[in-house]
Amino acid sequence: MTMFDRLYLDALGRIYREGETVRSERTGFSTKAIPGMTYEIHPAQGFPLLTVRKMFPKFFCAETVWFVAGHKHAGFLQQFTKGWDGFLEEDGTVETAYGYRWRHHFGRDQLVDLVEHLREEPSSRQGVVVMWDPATDGLRAPKKKNVPCPFTWTANIIGGKFNLHLVVRSNDMVLGNPNDVADFALLQAMLAQELGTAVGKLTVSISHAHIYENQFDAVEDILAREVAPHAEIECRLPERSFQRALDADPTLVSELVEMFQSQYVPGTPMKKVQIAI
Repeated sequence: MTMFDRLYLDALGRIYREGETVRSERTGFSTKAIPGMTYEIHPAQGFPLLTVRKMFPKFFCAETVWFVAGHKHAGFLQQFTKGWDGFLEEDGTVETAYGYRWRHHFGRDQLVDLVEHLREEPSSRQGVVVMWDPATDGLRAPKKKNVPCPFTWTANIIGGKFNLHLVVRSNDMVLGNPNDVADFALLQAMLAQELGTAVGKLTVSISHAHIYENQFDAVEDILAREVAPHAEIECRLPERSFQRALDADPTLVSELVEMFQSQYVPGTPMKKVQIAI
């Protein structure tokens, strides 16, 4: 068991035991949900890759590189995983792809601008990156296959450490949350390396943390497991990881996966559950 395993199991158990039942008109599933849940993670002390059940580093490593590259077409991602296929439009794109919105959608490259801004002004408190478009997302806008769950994040440098605060409007705590945390921890590490800082705190704030009713058996299984000790995982990035991700370098994905898998001894896979779309 790692530090992140403890945080995750505590959160999952709390939602399962104390969560209010809420039925989703959109998905047709009921959930157990808790509002306003926050993780405080220190990835330099242990990368938050869940070991209580088997995760797939290839998925979050490819996903993070795809985000940084700024693509909305899934072709690069599909070399490694089919995890976004359920959200694809007929032309093979994800309309609301996070990286595309960071780098193209709002008429500026928020991601590269963030790096250059903090390089020029390390004390800045204006490092804000957004993927939610109020003109087309949520509220009474037409329904679409996907709207961003993580919808904004902020970054700052304090005491020579690069900190990232992710805000999530809605998080499937069984299927989505562990991958989201790993994605943004890896992004944080890339940005810290590019800026020449240490990795600081990763804060994840979730407005609606939930477990779907079709996941209850899997959750009971996970919570009942006797978790073996596991050494904390180190994120040892290849050189120039951020620049290589900007260029959508597929060999970077392979190197990242190898780095994580060489340290990773997970528990058995989780019982298969249907994703709610």
